[in-house]
Amino acid sequence: MNIAMLIAGGKGARMNQDIPKQFLNIHDKPVIVYTMQAFQRHPEVDAILIVCLDGWQEILKAYANQFNITKLKWVVTGGKNGQESICNGLSELEKECDGNDLVLIHDGIRPNVSQEIISNSIAECRLHGSAVTVIPCAEAMLLREEENGTSAKALISREALARTQTPQTFSLSKLLWAHKEAAKQKITNSVATCTLMVELGETVHFCPGSEKNIKITTTEDIEIFKALLMAGKDDWLK
Repeated sequence: MNIAMLIAGGKGARMNQDIPKQFLNIHDKPVIVYTMQAFQRHPEVDAILIVCLDGWQEILKAYANQFNITKLKWVVTGGKNGQESICNGLSELEKECDGNDLVLIHDGIRPNVSQEIISNSIAECRLHGSAVTVIPCAEAMLLREEENGTSAKALISREALARTQTPQTFSLSKLLWAHKEAAKQKITNSVATCTLMVELGETVHFCPGSEKNIKITTTEDIEIFKALLMAGKDDWLK
């Protein structure tokens, strides 16, 4: 079974809006609904689990019912950070899923994920045991002299870098192992699943993403997403 785990537990403080960014309406549809619909429409995705911001669970379920998201099987309350939220979702899956099932961990605020990206993530994980969606780094990269500093005198080769996106796909058993091992090593706030795996000494494998697979974190991102919707080039957006 292939399970999409959508992480929608953030409060969206950087957006400076009263409504969490995953529930903002874009053309009369919440951001999280666009994301759910992408996985709903994919023929290889069997079920959807959403890790939801506390207090918004019933609203989420109502949206799922309104937009006919029949694959939604679980709604789990988010944790204090992304790592804890994913762990909460995994704990729910562990109760009734097989360790060989694949879990596609995806940001609920990446609503423009394509069917091709989802397909590639599943195929790559089946082939190599992991799949992290990435895009090339096109910009010149400078190394700050200090964390959050305003100057630099060293560079990093952009060819050596990969910009990570989601989905990030692993078997359920691998993910459960990683989070249990992280607890043993007192790793509590790794940025993403791929960073947690690397911190634990694991090798992760890449699959291609897209510049269109944007993560909505600022008001500028909303404008970009609106423009992508208006372009209407992807069948799943219709």
